[in-house]
Amino acid sequence: MPDFTVQQTEFHMTPGIKTVREQVFIQEQQVPEELEWDRHDAKAIHIVAYDTHDQVIGTARLLADGHIGRMAVLEPWRKQGVGSAMLTKLLLLAQQQNLSTVFLHAQTSAVGFYECHGFRTLGEEFMDAGIPHRYMEKDLA
Repeated sequence: MPDFTVQQTEFHMTPGIKTVREQVFIQEQQVPEELEWDRHDAKAIHIVAYDTHDQVIGTARLLADGHIGRMAVLEPWRKQGVGSAMLTKLLLLAQQQNLSTVFLHAQTSAVGFYECHGFRTLGEEFMDAGIPHRYMEKDLA
C-alpha cells in the first residue's frame, strides 16, 4: 500500500501546491518565478499528493483544453509511484470532463515516463524556460 494519497483540490485552498512548485521548478530547475505563475492556475483542476502526515509531496494541473502541466514531485518521493498516481488521476478527471485528447509539454528527460502512460511524442524538441521539452499527447477515446 502506498504511503501517499492523491486528491483533487483548489489552488487557493492548498498552499502546499506553491511550496512544491517553488522547490521543484524555481529552486531546483531555475525556472524564473514570473514564468511559473500564470492566469491558468485560478481555473485549472489541481491535484495533490499527500504523505501520511498530510504534507503535499506532489502536484499537477489540468486545463479545460486538456493541457496537463505543472507536474512536480518533491525529490525524496520521486520514483515511488507518486507521478504515476497523479497522472492516472488527471487522466480520469479528463475523461470525466469528456475530453477526447490530453496533451502536455514534457521535459525531454521525462518523455519515457509519459510514454509508459500511453502518450506519444509529436514535433521537434523546443525550449521552455531554458529547459528542452517535447509536445506529447494521448487519445482518451
